[in-house]
Amino acid sequence: MLNQNQTPLLNALKACVAHPHASFYTPGHKRGEGISQPLADLLGKAMFRADLTELADLDNLFAPQGVIQQAQQLAAEAFGAAQTWFLVNGSTCGVEAAILATCSTGDKIILPRNVHSSAIAGLILSGAIPIFLNPDYDSVLDIAHCITPSAVQSALQQYPDAKAVMIVYPTYYGVCGDVEAIAHITHQYNIPLLVDEAHGPHFAFHPELPTPALAAGADLTVQSIHKTLGAMTQASMLHIQGNRINADRVSKALQLVQSTSPSYLLLASLDAARQQMAIDGERLMTRTLQLAKAARTRISQIPGLSIIDNPASPGFVGLDKTRLTVTVSGLGLTGFEAEEILDEKLGVTAECSSLQHLTFIISLGNTKGDIEELAQGFITLAQGYRRTNLIAQNPICQNPPSEFEYSLKISPREAFFAASETLPLLETCDRICAEIVCPYPPGIPVLMPGEVITKSAIEYLQQIQAMGGFITGCTDTNLHTLKVIQE
Repeated sequence: MLNQNQTPLLNALKACVAHPHASFYTPGHKRGEGISQPLADLLGKAMFRADLTELADLDNLFAPQGVIQQAQQLAAEAFGAAQTWFLVNGSTCGVEAAILATCSTGDKIILPRNVHSSAIAGLILSGAIPIFLNPDYDSVLDIAHCITPSAVQSALQQYPDAKAVMIVYPTYYGVCGDVEAIAHITHQYNIPLLVDEAHGPHFAFHPELPTPALAAGADLTVQSIHKTLGAMTQASMLHIQGNRINADRVSKALQLVQSTSPSYLLLASLDAARQQMAIDGERLMTRTLQLAKAARTRISQIPGLSIIDNPASPGFVGLDKTRLTVTVSGLGLTGFEAEEILDEKLGVTAECSSLQHLTFIISLGNTKGDIEELAQGFITLAQGYRRTNLIAQNPICQNPPSEFEYSLKISPREAFFAASETLPLLETCDRICAEIVCPYPPGIPVLMPGEVITKSAIEYLQQIQAMGGFITGCTDTNLHTLKVIQE
């Protein structure tokens, strides 16, 4: 057992800050002396004295032998991994590296249709061929949950030469699929299970939270320590266990997608966040869960509002109770309208909104005062902004994307590098798409680079817009035009 009270990287950075010397290395602001006055007024100079480069005592992120190596070993033990890498380009670079480390050009990888855009970037970088699985779609909530073990089993039977399976766990809404069953199925084919666990780094520190992906049998997981724990924005980790992942290939992949000038502020924040959770994590998560329970109880008692809990769904076997999703359609408001009112008039800012819902992240940084403001905000919303003409609470569209037939004509990598042109939307039918088109709700991409654009897809996207949803991923988010591969 390692001494989890230690913070080797943070201590080394403190020592370098305290050491007086003339600075003739990057960054150019020279320990805060050269920053602009408006920036100094906002942040002060103290932080910039710690914004240092790869000095001898601070180790090297890409070939760690000193304090970074020690800090990563402590993190591996705390999070239940065999080996851990610190990430300064967010979970984005971790997901990209996971695909690069397991798939080569032409290799197949099985993954959910509602993956993060970083997974699409990983496909483009690696040249891997995606075998997309539709996640379980909740037509009442208009939310995509997780892919199911049976879907993974069927895909592997059809594509036994696949090199890896990737899943999202938990989803943006805190929904957790059956990782243990999926890992068991995946390992029968002797390939690794990769998990985008960006929103679940806190799972390892409390028994009432969902099972961490590694503990459920995953081979590799990527976690955004900044999303739910105490690290700075962009600070993440990649963990592996077992013998199905080549650690050297992970290291080489990370060299491709991470900055060669890593921020030691971010790295030190990972060291500090790990120590905080390893020493005091269960107490902090107990308190966080209590705050979340109080919020859920109070808001669920407000007429017109409901809380996403545990519906009967094959892609929903668990829920992170610190993730609060409130359905506001019973007030006759869209989630977009409710978010704007809460933010601009009531001083409560959500994580995200969709047509029917608002989602809030409750973490170790929230207070009882925050929960009180949240509850009061919803009370005011329900009493002062309710409409009598309630919006429909049935599925947003007649044909959810799970019913579509997708046809990949060329790989995402080929599509990325191919010459493209921009056409009016209605002229793109039967052409090959050159960009991602992802409507919210439900957050499942309808079109990917390399796929054939169908009439049903176009009609579905137009219906989403007419219902008040919005489109992301593509250049023209108004969807008047779309990029296609030149013929």
